[in-house]
Order: sequence, then structure tokens, then C-alpha cells
Amino acid sequence: MDNFVITINRQFGSLGRPIARKMSELLNIEYYDRDIVDTVAKEMHLSVSAVSDAEESAKSSFFHMKFPLGNGTSAIQEDIFHSQKRIIAELADKESCIIVGRCSDYVLRNHPHLTRVFIYAPKEARYRNCVENLHMTPDAARKMIAEVDKARDAYHMQFAGYLPSDFNHNDIMINSSFLGVDGTAAYLADFITQRMKTL
Repeated sequence: MDNFVITINRQFGSLGRPIARKMSELLNIEYYDRDIVDTVAKEMHLSVSAVSDAEESAKSSFFHMKFPLGNGTSAIQEDIFHSQKRIIAELADKESCIIVGRCSDYVLRNHPHLTRVFIYAPKEARYRNCVENLHMTPDAARKMIAEVDKARDAYHMQFAGYLPSDFNHNDIMINSSFLGVDGTAAYLADFITQRMKTL
């Protein structure tokens, strides 16, 4: 069977990253997230901090979540996006994998065995996750939920032309607060396994 690819978009605080990591274990495939930024930085001869707009000097360690490609000039962001786009396509051609964010659902929209997932949760659940799991202060949690969601939506709209939560561009949308990280990952892994049997 040809490679299958799962792309995951998520609301901040919905625990999409640990869910993707657990899914990769259950399905025995790789998952890619910040690795893509690292590769882009090497290829463009930039430091990772430059791609992420000087993460080390940012006030928040969560700054890169707000600006996954940095917030430099639009020309630089365009160059970074096109480099990233090629890397995502190469990963999907090379192996079955999970790719988190970075408009991968749009980049791979014509892949024959693509499953697009959107993970969300009620705001209060996301707030608790930020405080309890990400160890953020209550004020920082509230601020980051609003700012990261806004930045991700703007980024996705700029490069894909639609919001990451648009049901017309997702195959499955799931509330992670129902089953938590392990339960949501198991549910999605089973969904993918069943779907692959039909291909």
C-alpha cells in the first residue's frame, strides 16, 4: 500500500501535539512538528531562532506557537513557507507519517491517502490544560489561548486560504476533552487503521 499521511491542526491547549506523538506510537509511524522548522533553518542557512523570530529572546517560551514561521517580513515568510512546503511533500512521499500544523493539510490536499484531523476543546478545558500540563500562569494561559488561536488562523488563512477549523477541509474533527490524550489518540489511530483497510 502507498504511504498514508495524517495532518493535524489544533486549537492551542487542546493537547494536539501529545496526541500526535501518542498516535505515532500506536501506528508505528513518525510524526513531524518542530522538526520541519529545524530542517528549513538548515536549508536556508538560518538559525532556528531566526526562523522562529529569535525565540531565545522572546518573552514567552511559547512564542513560536504564535508565529510558527517567525514574524519577519512577508517576503521572508514566503520563502520559508515554500521551503517548508517542499519538505512536507518530500516527507509524505518518503513514508507514512503524521504532520502537525504548518498548513500541511493544504500542502498535501492532493495526496491520495490523506486524512485531515482537527483537534479542539472547550475554552475552559484548554485553559486547564495550559495551567496543569504546560505549567502556565492563569493570566498567561488566557492570553496565549486567544493570541495563538488568532495567529494560527491568520497564518492558515494567508497560505491556505481557509481556516484550519473549516469542516469543508477536514475529514475528522474531535473534542479532545472527552477522552484525553491517550483516549483521543487511540480513537484516531483506530479510525486511521480502519480507513486504511478500505484503500
